[in-house]
Amino acid sequence: MSRAFLHVILGLCLGWLLGIGPAQAADWTQWRGPNRDGHADGFLVPGVWPAKLKQLWKVEVGEGHASPIVVGDRVFAFSREGDKEVVRVMNLSDGKEQWSQSYTAPYSPSPYAASHGKGPKSTPVVAEGRLITVGISSIVSCWDTASGRLLWQQDFSKKFKEPSSLFYGMAVSPLVVGKRVVAHVGVSGDGALVALDLDAGKVHWKWDAEGPGYASPILATLGGTRQLLTQSQAACIGVSPDDGQLLWSIPFKTEYDQDIITPVKAGNTVIFAGLAKPTAAYSVGKIDGKPTPEQVWSNKDLSLYMSSPVLVDGYLYGLANRSKGQFFCLDALTGKTMWTSEGRMGENAALLAAGKVLLALTTDSQLTVFKADPVRFTQVASYKVADTATWAHHAAVGNEILIKDKRSLAVWTTD
Repeated sequence: MSRAFLHVILGLCLGWLLGIGPAQAADWTQWRGPNRDGHADGFLVPGVWPAKLKQLWKVEVGEGHASPIVVGDRVFAFSREGDKEVVRVMNLSDGKEQWSQSYTAPYSPSPYAASHGKGPKSTPVVAEGRLITVGISSIVSCWDTASGRLLWQQDFSKKFKEPSSLFYGMAVSPLVVGKRVVAHVGVSGDGALVALDLDAGKVHWKWDAEGPGYASPILATLGGTRQLLTQSQAACIGVSPDDGQLLWSIPFKTEYDQDIITPVKAGNTVIFAGLAKPTAAYSVGKIDGKPTPEQVWSNKDLSLYMSSPVLVDGYLYGLANRSKGQFFCLDALTGKTMWTSEGRMGENAALLAAGKVLLALTTDSQLTVFKADPVRFTQVASYKVADTATWAHHAAVGNEILIKDKRSLAVWTTD
């Protein structure tokens, strides 16, 4: 079987990662998009990128790093104003507010993490007419998307240690699997991966052997076993979505428990990465009937800190943290580095794939468009899209790109 054919198969497998129900092509329903893989399939890539993007509107929504969510003609934003965490819904066309709700959620970050703000940092998810939010101190809330009515709320901040002991605060984005909301709540050394009933918020199961890191889970089938894949504070793990049973675990500990990178499924493997760790792929087969991970390849030259990579046609694109930020491409079949860009590209970048280009938003508010090309790094366009830092991931729907900066949300268009 040729390598080119295998790369096509890898690309086709991406559409089958999640069991969360269909979303419209132009919806952006959760962390890293509708399929949770960084693919913006509903974005209309222009034949020629303009010299400048056009800003349609910009409104102040509060501080925080949560990504905007788009469903139909509505935008959902989750942010902080003073001691309250706020949910608001706006028109996609003009930014006019439809409704907003809030609840009291005081938070004091570690002095060493003060520059990262008081959040929230977890991106919400929309499913079955409900919006699920996870606050920076692990308050999980479910809202009716039409009216804004609070349907249920679970305050996990009172069930674990002082929330500031999770150095940067809760950042894990929730996932809906069938009629369950999966969230990793708590703090370092004291937390749980939990499945909550979507309708009532009751705990269906929990895995409480480790507290959360900062990585968000995905749902995938490996070795014939359907499983949740994520990084806890000290391991890469596979967990049964049915009952929370730990299926397998790989020790994975970074400095200050900064396990951040969302796993990437690539064909029959899952790719993990982290600070000062090799980027590596694992297959998960069965030994004596038990799911067992086995390393397929490891690339020690590409270490990732906060930037989750994206798979396009069998090649992995991302931002390595060496040389003050280098974009890279590696072969997801072999782990071979195909190319790296020049350094000083940025401290962190949120990457989205749209057709044959990548849209990389760095924290210094620079949007860089480059080709999804395994041969060389080719920049297509570059735009300044905010006046303050852009830690939140962007969303891309239709011909519009939504950018959340320190306190504001803006919509830019390629027209």
